[in-house]
Amino acid sequence: MDESVTVDYVLEMNNIEKRFQGVHALKSCSINLKRAEVLALVGENGAGKSTIMKVLTGIYQADSGDITYFGEKAIFKSPRDAQNAGISIVHQELNLMGHLTVAQNIFIGRECKGFFLDEKGLEKRTNELFKRMNISSINPRSRVMDLTVGKQQIVEIAKAISYDAKVIVFDEPTATLTDTETDVLFKLIEELKQKGVSMIYISHRMDEIKRISDRVTVLRDGEFVGTRDTDKVEIDEIIQMMIGRITYEQPKESSHVPADAPVVLKVEGLSSKDVENVSFELRKGEILGFAGLMGAGRTEIARLIFGADKKTGGNVYINGEQITINSPRDAVRYGIGYLSEDRKRYGCVLGMRVADNIVLASLKNYVKGLFLNEKKITEDSLEYKDKIDIRTPTVNQLLKNLSGGNQQKTIIAKWLVKNCDILIFDEPTRGIDVGAKSEIYKLMNALANEGKSIIMISSELPEIFRMSDRILVMSSGTQTATLPIEEADQHTVMKYAVQYSHVVSADAEM
Repeated sequence: MDESVTVDYVLEMNNIEKRFQGVHALKSCSINLKRAEVLALVGENGAGKSTIMKVLTGIYQADSGDITYFGEKAIFKSPRDAQNAGISIVHQELNLMGHLTVAQNIFIGRECKGFFLDEKGLEKRTNELFKRMNISSINPRSRVMDLTVGKQQIVEIAKAISYDAKVIVFDEPTATLTDTETDVLFKLIEELKQKGVSMIYISHRMDEIKRISDRVTVLRDGEFVGTRDTDKVEIDEIIQMMIGRITYEQPKESSHVPADAPVVLKVEGLSSKDVENVSFELRKGEILGFAGLMGAGRTEIARLIFGADKKTGGNVYINGEQITINSPRDAVRYGIGYLSEDRKRYGCVLGMRVADNIVLASLKNYVKGLFLNEKKITEDSLEYKDKIDIRTPTVNQLLKNLSGGNQQKTIIAKWLVKNCDILIFDEPTRGIDVGAKSEIYKLMNALANEGKSIIMISSELPEIFRMSDRILVMSSGTQTATLPIEEADQHTVMKYAVQYSHVVSADAEM
């Protein structure tokens, strides 16, 4: 590779083909990348974005097609080959070792000086790297497991940059970052551009794409659809290229819940080490949105209700009856289902089949004597696969082979099979493209129309306004407001999201 050679593109991937167990993931797919640009790579879940990047970085080998890198043909047989050539990837799923320090994670495999570990040298190199990245909030000696998810993501990015990369792939890098951390990342990306680094930026967030990228390449169903200059393309056109139609999601103007709808869940004075004195009611057929900034305590409330964490005070009532929930098993027995924000850690078993994951919460219903009723498992999983459009060639496919959006749908199907009356959806569309979001919105509305009651936690205010009948706002572990959707707007919600006093609206005791 000769970087001094002038070429139109530093990277060209031409006619890349890749198949997995009957899934045609990439179909003659092609992309190209210019020097010192940010190329946004977009498409629905399952469009092939992550797959083609894994081919580029040596994680997968293409079945056919070729890669041209700085004007020369290249084959990367392993991630180390790609790294040695100056190509790094920041994965959507963190790839860090929690028991090691920040410095050890960043320079893993490069920590020796002669025959000995050079811990002081690692810390010095890490401090120099952080100084260059304008990062002062992370101690190189800290164990990664003790960091927030957002800071872990920054460590992952620093690790990629430490290889003196000429091409960096960012796969949904801001999914777990705060606005402040995102601003730091974008400033860093701009600085890398000025130094001649080329970047591929995968994201479902259209506002980020317009803000950070120079060009946009769209994939659909494993195929190249087109590339546009970012400053000359509208978001609606990008979405239409992604899914073949324009999707509009308008805010809900009024509650869809009858005034006399019965209360199915009541929470009084719920408290723990993370939240204090939270009270609310959830009615039949209602979607109650939980809004707030990162760390506000929204997920902590969900985990308390579901029995995943221990409460220090408060009571929970189901259909007017006080209940005790000491574990998720208790919650499921009372008809509560929980879709976690971290689906791969708490929501599914990636190494099992789609069918197994769909019936996981209801497994005892499929026991026939000493054996599982495989016929019934297949029938029911096929029914829900079709009902919510889980895109898999067969329910016998391993869940890890599905896209993130289809993994999310599988978890939702699990709770539908269990027929839970109360559903807690924690960031239900995180990491999901606009097309899949629209499908999940329709599914949630359909469930509410059937009489299911939903608590929806979301960091996206447009999603909160689109789906909620009422909005409960949290700030620093405190409930600051409960607003009817008719009275809620972005300014009001944000005002309550950033305050720290105990203010609860009259509607809280609705």
